[in-house]
Amino acid sequence: MKLLRRTGRGSGPSLDDRLTALAEAAELADGRLDAGAVARARAVVDRAGARRSLSVDHTAVALAGATGSGKSSLFNLLSGTSLARVGVTRPTTSTAQAALWDGAGSGPLLDWLQIPDRHEVDGTAEHRTAGAARDGTGYGGESGARDGAGSGARDGAGDAGLSGLVLLDLPDHDSIERAHRLEVDRLAGLVDLLVWVLDPQKYADAAVHDLYLAPLARHRDVTVVVLNQIDRLSPAAAERCLADLRRLLEADGLAGVPVLGVSARTGAGVGELRALLAARVAGRRSWTDRLAADAETAADALARASTGSGTSTGTGSGTSTGTGSGTGASTGTGSGIGGSTGSGGAAGGTGARGTGGPAPVGGATGPVRTPDADAGVLAGPLAAALSQAAGVPVVVRAVAKAHRHRSVAATGWPVTRWARRLRPDPLRRLRLGGGSPGPDAVGEAVGRTSIPAAGAVQRSQLDTALRDTAAVASAGLSEPWAAAVRRAARSHADELEDALDRAVATTSLGASRRPLWWRVAGAAQWLVLAAAVAGALWLLGLFAMDYLHLPEPPVPTAGELPWPTLLLLGGLLLGVVLALLSRAVAWLGGRRRARKAAGALRASVERVGRELVLDPVQDELTRHRRFTEAVATARRGA
Repeated sequence: MKLLRRTGRGSGPSLDDRLTALAEAAELADGRLDAGAVARARAVVDRAGARRSLSVDHTAVALAGATGSGKSSLFNLLSGTSLARVGVTRPTTSTAQAALWDGAGSGPLLDWLQIPDRHEVDGTAEHRTAGAARDGTGYGGESGARDGAGSGARDGAGDAGLSGLVLLDLPDHDSIERAHRLEVDRLAGLVDLLVWVLDPQKYADAAVHDLYLAPLARHRDVTVVVLNQIDRLSPAAAERCLADLRRLLEADGLAGVPVLGVSARTGAGVGELRALLAARVAGRRSWTDRLAADAETAADALARASTGSGTSTGTGSGTSTGTGSGTGASTGTGSGIGGSTGSGGAAGGTGARGTGGPAPVGGATGPVRTPDADAGVLAGPLAAALSQAAGVPVVVRAVAKAHRHRSVAATGWPVTRWARRLRPDPLRRLRLGGGSPGPDAVGEAVGRTSIPAAGAVQRSQLDTALRDTAAVASAGLSEPWAAAVRRAARSHADELEDALDRAVATTSLGASRRPLWWRVAGAAQWLVLAAAVAGALWLLGLFAMDYLHLPEPPVPTAGELPWPTLLLLGGLLLGVVLALLSRAVAWLGGRRRARKAAGALRASVERVGRELVLDPVQDELTRHRRFTEAVATARRGA
């Protein structure tokens, strides 16, 4: 069944929207916040799905109270039956039972509630009078046939408005039987409307306030409190008790909850209670109000878990102990509103208010961060540390040296340049940057490099950078989410070394490209070498002719210097000059290429840092933002 309407309070999101938001918040919080709070949120979503698939024309109302409060007598009076056994000193209700007004179609709902004992109520005054007469009891086993019959006759007409009511009589919440307490806890988390029946002796008992009423702070719309046995008090004393009870409920966060004074023995106030139940049943909205309150309570628990302040008994994650004065103390298990349990002590008599109850609900779960802005701030410092760990400075120096090495090999004096080729190429030693210069440049190497592994200093710098990255990114977040950000920053720490090495290996360093001037300078070297060789051969020829006493041919001169000598000395001198000039140009070119390589390597390192560090951190910040928005939606934006 699709819930398209809103739940009435304010103009916030619909119940479907809040339940969807709660499910999303639980999913986002999984593995990051308290597992109990997450499990309870998911249980609320599952329970809501089950309840809204059942009869919405029936309202499940539970009468809950302590031993001797008279709730079973009140159940008999309202239903006009003697279904519930009554007693004053020990629990007499061991299992929950249901009285149904027009119960057709309520079977699946009662099956879901696991209520096997069911009774269809005949709403006529005659039937109710007869039932009350058969019961013959008020609260505490006292005779009440006359008053019960009178009340039935007076209020019988009110049953016409109770069509669709499923009234449950629960076991005593302070029963010495653990099974009884667990049954109360279970049903208190499932029924649509809770009516708490208190008595003048124990209405201030810490057990019921701390373990049951205080956790109902979000459930004002589906909670009613009844002070029974007011016939034992004078009118003035009854008013004082009711005023004090309202004060205690206001301290519990239940200001405005209906508080009625009734007497199951005399019937006083029962007509007002019946009218209230009739209005709630006729409205057919208690079940949606209950689910909305459950969603808000579960969202509150997630919000508290998100702030690291823990959860209260309102969500069943903690324990609170109620203390009271009087006799007949017993130990009971209390319930969080979601059907979870806490533990506490219940005391008979007039008890003092305990110090338990739900913690105040904070309004925020930390600032909503902007992941993209954080990534921009963090990329620089992180990239610097990653560059050191990846050996980028070593590679940059190798690029400059390799350029000079290859330049000398390409532009040096042809007679001696072969010696340069015997020296190892700086980039080849690192398995980077391609092969030797030639017409066809060799592509960049891909694979594991021979860059020296990061030392202790580099590892320490990287560890500090990761820690600082997480610290800056999580600034202002609560501890659970800050811890999640820290884990995200280190989630791929084991992969960083290999990823950085691959990034360096696959980065185009531009070392295999041969500048045009290498070809020009190389050709010039060969040309001046040819001139020097020509001059040397010419001089050698002249020497041979002179040695053989042959006629000496005329030798052209350039001024006073013969051309053979000029060619030899000029070729040698120009070769040295060209080699020196080429080295200077190569040194400048090496610096330029080193700068370009440093930029390319930094970009590759930044990409690794973003993929393995910043992106996980950004995902966690985005998760936190979505969680905060989902919790706010589930809490009606309160």
